[in-house]
Amino acid sequence: MSPVPGYFKKVKQYWTSDNSFISLMLMLLFIVFVLPIIVSRESDTDMLQNIFLVVLFIVGIFSAKKKVHFWLSIVLVSIHVLLRIIRFMDNPFQFLELERIVIILNLGVFILINFKLLFRDQEANVYRIVGAVNVYLSVALMATFAFELVHLYFGTSIAGNLELRGNDSDFAEFMYFSLVSISTVGFGDVHPTNIHAKMISSFVSVFGILYPAIVIAKLVSISTKRD
Repeated sequence: MSPVPGYFKKVKQYWTSDNSFISLMLMLLFIVFVLPIIVSRESDTDMLQNIFLVVLFIVGIFSAKKKVHFWLSIVLVSIHVLLRIIRFMDNPFQFLELERIVIILNLGVFILINFKLLFRDQEANVYRIVGAVNVYLSVALMATFAFELVHLYFGTSIAGNLELRGNDSDFAEFMYFSLVSISTVGFGDVHPTNIHAKMISSFVSVFGILYPAIVIAKLVSISTKRD
Protein backbone atom coordinates (compact mmCIF):
# COMPACT_ATOMS: atom_id res chain seq x y z
CA MET A 1 0.00 0.00 0.00
CA SER A 2 1.29 3.45 -0.91
CA PRO A 3 2.49 5.57 2.06
CA VAL A 4 1.06 8.74 0.43
CA PRO A 5 -2.53 8.37 1.75
CA GLY A 6 -1.17 7.71 5.26
CA TYR A 7 1.05 10.78 5.08
CA PHE A 8 -1.84 12.87 3.76
CA LYS A 9 -3.99 11.69 6.66
CA LYS A 10 -1.33 12.66 9.23
CA VAL A 11 -0.90 16.11 7.70
CA LYS A 12 -4.66 16.63 7.66
CA GLN A 13 -4.95 15.50 11.29
CA TYR A 14 -2.36 18.09 12.28
CA TRP A 15 -3.98 21.00 10.41
CA THR A 16 -7.39 20.19 11.90
CA SER A 17 -5.98 20.04 15.44
CA ASP A 18 -5.62 22.89 17.93
CA ASN A 19 -1.82 22.73 17.70
CA SER A 20 -1.98 23.91 14.09
CA PHE A 21 -3.28 27.32 15.19
CA ILE A 22 0.23 28.23 16.40
CA SER A 23 1.87 27.27 13.09
CA LEU A 24 -0.75 29.16 11.14
CA MET A 25 -0.29 32.24 13.30
CA LEU A 26 3.47 32.26 12.62
CA MET A 27 2.76 31.99 8.89
CA LEU A 28 0.21 34.80 8.96
CA LEU A 29 2.42 37.05 11.09
CA PHE A 30 5.16 36.69 8.50
CA ILE A 31 2.83 37.40 5.56
CA VAL A 32 1.10 40.34 7.25
CA PHE A 33 4.00 42.07 9.04
CA VAL A 34 7.33 40.83 7.60
CA LEU A 35 6.57 40.21 3.92
CA PRO A 36 5.49 43.84 3.31
CA ILE A 37 8.89 45.01 4.58
CA ILE A 38 10.68 42.61 2.23
CA VAL A 39 8.46 43.70 -0.67
CA SER A 40 9.17 47.38 -0.02
CA ARG A 41 12.94 46.82 0.12
CA GLU A 42 13.42 44.35 -2.75
CA SER A 43 12.43 44.86 -6.38
CA ASP A 44 11.71 41.27 -7.42
CA THR A 45 9.52 39.59 -4.81
CA ASP A 46 6.58 38.43 -6.96
CA MET A 47 7.58 34.78 -6.70
CA LEU A 48 8.07 35.00 -2.93
CA GLN A 49 4.60 36.50 -2.43
CA ASN A 50 3.01 33.81 -4.54
CA ILE A 51 4.82 30.99 -2.75
CA PHE A 52 3.52 32.11 0.63
CA LEU A 53 -0.01 32.63 -0.68
CA VAL A 54 -0.10 29.19 -2.30
CA VAL A 55 1.28 27.57 0.87
CA LEU A 56 -1.38 29.39 2.92
CA PHE A 57 -4.14 28.16 0.61
CA ILE A 58 -2.78 24.60 0.68
CA VAL A 59 -3.00 24.77 4.47
CA GLY A 60 -6.66 25.69 3.95
CA ILE A 61 -7.12 22.52 1.87
CA PHE A 62 -5.72 20.35 4.65
CA SER A 63 -7.73 22.24 7.28
CA ALA A 64 -11.07 21.69 5.54
CA LYS A 65 -13.32 19.21 7.30
CA LYS A 66 -16.23 19.43 4.87
CA LYS A 67 -15.87 18.04 1.35
CA VAL A 68 -17.42 21.12 -0.23
CA HIS A 69 -14.76 23.36 1.39
CA PHE A 70 -12.01 20.87 0.51
CA TRP A 71 -12.86 20.69 -3.20
CA LEU A 72 -13.65 24.40 -3.46
CA SER A 73 -10.21 25.19 -2.02
CA ILE A 74 -8.53 22.82 -4.48
CA VAL A 75 -10.34 24.40 -7.45
CA LEU A 76 -9.50 27.95 -6.35
CA VAL A 77 -5.84 27.13 -5.63
CA SER A 78 -5.55 25.45 -9.04
CA ILE A 79 -7.01 28.52 -10.77
CA HIS A 80 -4.69 30.78 -8.78
CA VAL A 81 -1.60 28.80 -9.76
CA LEU A 82 -2.70 28.66 -13.41
CA LEU A 83 -3.21 32.43 -13.59
CA ARG A 84 0.20 33.08 -12.05
CA ILE A 85 1.90 30.66 -14.44
CA ILE A 86 0.27 32.50 -17.36
CA ARG A 87 1.52 35.85 -16.05
CA PHE A 88 5.06 34.68 -15.36
CA MET A 89 5.38 33.11 -18.80
CA ASP A 90 6.73 35.19 -21.69
CA ASN A 91 3.38 36.12 -23.22
CA PRO A 92 1.18 39.24 -23.51
CA PHE A 93 -1.71 37.79 -21.49
CA GLN A 94 -2.27 39.03 -17.96
CA PHE A 95 -5.36 38.66 -15.80
CA LEU A 96 -4.48 40.91 -12.86
CA GLU A 97 -8.05 41.65 -11.77
CA LEU A 98 -9.08 38.00 -12.06
CA GLU A 99 -6.03 36.97 -10.00
CA ARG A 100 -7.12 39.25 -7.15
CA ILE A 101 -10.72 38.00 -7.33
CA VAL A 102 -9.51 34.40 -7.05
CA ILE A 103 -7.23 35.32 -4.12
CA ILE A 104 -10.12 37.05 -2.33
CA LEU A 105 -12.38 34.02 -2.88
CA ASN A 106 -9.59 31.73 -1.69
CA LEU A 107 -9.15 33.78 1.47
CA GLY A 108 -12.91 33.83 2.01
CA VAL A 109 -13.03 30.03 1.98
CA PHE A 110 -9.88 29.91 4.13
CA ILE A 111 -11.48 32.22 6.73
CA LEU A 112 -14.68 30.15 6.76
CA ILE A 113 -12.71 26.93 7.30
CA ASN A 114 -10.73 28.40 10.18
CA PHE A 115 -13.79 30.02 11.75
CA LYS A 116 -15.50 26.62 11.84
CA LEU A 117 -12.37 25.05 13.37
CA LEU A 118 -12.34 27.83 15.96
CA PHE A 119 -15.72 26.86 17.41
CA ARG A 120 -15.72 23.12 16.77
CA ASP A 121 -16.59 20.88 19.73
CA GLN A 122 -17.65 23.98 21.72
CA GLU A 123 -14.28 24.10 23.47
CA ALA A 124 -12.38 27.14 24.76
CA ASN A 125 -8.61 27.14 25.34
CA VAL A 126 -5.48 29.15 24.56
CA TYR A 127 -5.22 27.60 21.10
CA ARG A 128 -8.72 28.80 20.21
CA ILE A 129 -7.73 32.35 21.16
CA VAL A 130 -4.79 32.05 18.78
CA GLY A 131 -7.21 30.74 16.16
CA ALA A 132 -9.40 33.81 16.66
CA VAL A 133 -6.38 36.04 15.99
CA ASN A 134 -5.68 34.03 12.82
CA VAL A 135 -9.15 34.80 11.49
CA TYR A 136 -8.64 38.48 12.32
CA LEU A 137 -5.33 38.61 10.40
CA SER A 138 -6.85 36.67 7.50
CA VAL A 139 -9.63 39.23 7.13
CA ALA A 140 -7.02 42.01 7.08
CA LEU A 141 -5.16 40.10 4.34
CA MET A 142 -8.36 39.66 2.32
CA ALA A 143 -9.09 43.39 2.59
CA THR A 144 -5.59 44.08 1.30
CA PHE A 145 -6.36 42.37 -2.00
CA ALA A 146 -9.82 43.98 -2.10
CA PHE A 147 -8.20 47.43 -1.99
CA GLU A 148 -5.75 46.32 -4.67
CA LEU A 149 -8.57 44.99 -6.86
CA VAL A 150 -10.39 48.34 -6.62
CA HIS A 151 -7.17 50.12 -7.59
CA LEU A 152 -6.60 47.87 -10.60
CA TYR A 153 -10.19 48.19 -11.82
CA PHE A 154 -10.87 51.89 -11.19
CA GLY A 155 -7.31 53.24 -11.32
CA THR A 156 -7.47 54.51 -7.74
CA SER A 157 -8.37 53.28 -4.26
CA ILE A 158 -6.07 54.82 -1.64
CA ALA A 159 -3.85 57.89 -1.62
CA GLY A 160 -1.62 59.87 0.71
CA ASN A 161 1.93 59.39 1.88
CA LEU A 162 2.67 56.50 -0.49
CA GLU A 163 3.69 55.66 -4.04
CA LEU A 164 1.71 53.00 -5.90
CA ARG A 165 3.29 51.33 -8.95
CA GLY A 166 0.37 49.23 -10.16
CA ASN A 167 2.07 45.87 -9.58
CA ASP A 168 2.73 43.30 -6.83
CA SER A 169 5.12 45.69 -5.07
CA ASP A 170 2.07 47.70 -3.92
CA PHE A 171 1.21 44.85 -1.52
CA ALA A 172 3.05 46.59 1.32
CA GLU A 173 1.02 49.81 1.02
CA PHE A 174 -2.34 48.05 0.76
CA MET A 175 -1.45 45.76 3.68
CA TYR A 176 -0.55 48.78 5.80
CA PHE A 177 -3.83 50.56 5.06
CA SER A 178 -5.81 47.38 5.70
CA LEU A 179 -4.19 46.97 9.13
CA VAL A 180 -4.78 50.64 9.97
CA SER A 181 -8.44 50.22 9.00
CA ILE A 182 -9.14 46.95 10.79
CA SER A 183 -7.43 48.17 13.96
CA THR A 184 -9.37 51.48 13.68
CA VAL A 185 -6.13 53.40 14.35
CA GLY A 186 -6.69 55.86 11.51
CA PHE A 187 -3.34 57.67 11.35
CA GLY A 188 -4.59 59.78 8.45
CA ASP A 189 -1.44 59.50 6.34
CA VAL A 190 -3.32 57.23 3.91
CA HIS A 191 -7.00 57.50 3.00
CA PRO A 192 -9.51 55.91 0.58
CA THR A 193 -10.18 57.88 -2.60
CA ASN A 194 -13.44 56.42 -3.94
CA ILE A 195 -16.67 55.00 -2.57
CA HIS A 196 -15.59 51.39 -3.18
CA ALA A 197 -12.42 51.73 -1.09
CA LYS A 198 -14.36 53.72 1.53
CA MET A 199 -16.91 50.93 1.95
CA ILE A 200 -14.19 48.27 2.22
CA SER A 201 -12.39 50.40 4.81
CA SER A 202 -15.65 50.93 6.71
CA PHE A 203 -16.44 47.22 6.65
CA VAL A 204 -13.07 46.12 8.02
CA SER A 205 -13.22 48.89 10.66
CA VAL A 206 -16.62 47.68 11.88
CA PHE A 207 -15.32 44.11 11.77
CA GLY A 208 -12.26 45.15 13.77
CA ILE A 209 -14.50 46.55 16.51
CA LEU A 210 -17.21 43.90 16.66
CA TYR A 211 -15.27 40.71 15.96
CA PRO A 212 -13.04 40.70 19.09
CA ALA A 213 -16.01 41.52 21.34
CA ILE A 214 -18.23 38.80 19.84
CA VAL A 215 -15.53 36.12 19.77
CA ILE A 216 -14.33 36.86 23.32
CA ALA A 217 -17.95 36.76 24.56
CA LYS A 218 -18.50 33.44 22.77
CA LEU A 219 -15.31 31.85 24.13
CA VAL A 220 -16.09 33.06 27.65
CA SER A 221 -19.61 31.66 27.34
CA ILE A 222 -18.25 28.27 26.23
CA SER A 223 -15.70 28.25 29.06
CA THR A 224 -18.39 29.10 31.63
CA LYS A 225 -20.72 26.34 30.45
CA ARG A 226 -17.93 23.76 30.59
CA ASP A 227 -17.06 24.82 34.14
